[in-house]
Amino acid sequence: MPNKPSTLLGHPKGLFLLFGTELWERFSYYAMRAILVLYLTDQTINGGMGWTTAEALNLYGIYTGLVYITPLIGGWLADNFIGQRKSLIIGGALMAIGQFILAMPNHILPLESISVFYLGLAFIIVGNGLFKPNVSSMVGDLYEKGDNRRDGAFTIFYMGINIGALLAGVITGIVTGDMGWKAGFATAGIGMVLSLVIQLTLAQRYLGDIGKVPAAHRALNKNNSKNKQTLTKIEVDRLKVIMIMGLFVVVFWAGFEQAGGLMNIFSQQYTDRMVGNFEVPAAWFQSLNPFFIIALAPIMAAIWIKMGPKEPGSPVKFAIALFFLAIGFLCMVGAVHQQGGDLNVKTSMMWLVGAYFFHTLGELCLSPIGLSMVTKLAPLRLASLMMGVWFGFNAISNYVAGLIGSHVGSLGAMQIFAGIAITATIAGGILLICSGTLIKWMHGAESSNSIDNEQEEQLTPTKA
Repeated sequence: MPNKPSTLLGHPKGLFLLFGTELWERFSYYAMRAILVLYLTDQTINGGMGWTTAEALNLYGIYTGLVYITPLIGGWLADNFIGQRKSLIIGGALMAIGQFILAMPNHILPLESISVFYLGLAFIIVGNGLFKPNVSSMVGDLYEKGDNRRDGAFTIFYMGINIGALLAGVITGIVTGDMGWKAGFATAGIGMVLSLVIQLTLAQRYLGDIGKVPAAHRALNKNNSKNKQTLTKIEVDRLKVIMIMGLFVVVFWAGFEQAGGLMNIFSQQYTDRMVGNFEVPAAWFQSLNPFFIIALAPIMAAIWIKMGPKEPGSPVKFAIALFFLAIGFLCMVGAVHQQGGDLNVKTSMMWLVGAYFFHTLGELCLSPIGLSMVTKLAPLRLASLMMGVWFGFNAISNYVAGLIGSHVGSLGAMQIFAGIAITATIAGGILLICSGTLIKWMHGAESSNSIDNEQEEQLTPTKA
């Protein structure tokens, strides 16, 4: 970590470099996500794949699940062998290649079009595994242990993610409307290239040596040891918190990720998108969530600061997130109820706007808080690995989301939306009950009086 790093808005300038790197990577991801299911189910002359809704949502669940499980491997490789910075570059390059493969005209490669499609997805999945856990853990590396700017840093970083997502939905909706699906994938590839350019040209200046040396090697050097250390009791307790909180993350994201699947199809097929003589592109609804993030994040951050010592801990914030998720799906229940069982009836756009609004409030109580929490609780030598584990919970939830959405034909949208609302409410209640124990197991990691590494090393190591 560089000595006396220059700052911007009270934070190291390296934060804003990582902000830009992640902004364009997330632009790439969300541009592709906004059109994936629509592309797969398109049976017109626009060049879609002509799949059924169930087939498309099933693949969507598998794809997004793999996108979030591969960071487990990528984090381990970065921690132990190649370092975070190299992982970002290699992963970003692979993702750009994958997006451009998807953008290729059919039959340009000596493969069937479906094989080319799967090849492009494979490059994106592998590249994402190397990229995603490491950019997040590098944000944590910018701050010393106990630095109270860390939560604010992740909120700023998270706004970068959502600026990228906001641009993705709007630009992809325009591009695909004018030039077709392949142009949308090419746009995603260009976004990934911009992310790589930012990292390659500015990283050394603003990050110094951060991310160059694998975390496991740094941990050994810091402790003047040549042998891998066993986990202390405090470290074991903190890892237990990460794993338990991850279970509730699965419930939240399994509902939230209906945005790219079932809710995406609902906006396309069953929503009245006319404003005067203009029809709002379905992909634009994917930009509601990042728009609300950008608008509400400063307000939410101000609320937490205003609460001072009464600010709830991460477990309570997660419970609040689950309750907001439930309210959002009650809006979707209202939309289905408006149809009255007639699928030819188009529902008001305001139901979707309301759902995305409450889902966004939930996301702000869970996602940036979770990223920050992992960097506080994970031992240095396991930093990227545990970030990968955290995204692994997202992998499970994305697969579950696709599985749930694929059953819309047999269960019906009303049953799915209501079922998610009920499940989220029950999960939030359970988490509130368990929050006291979880906060105790954190051993003050979320306060400025957290136990430092030297104190932890004096405790008896525990096999784990």
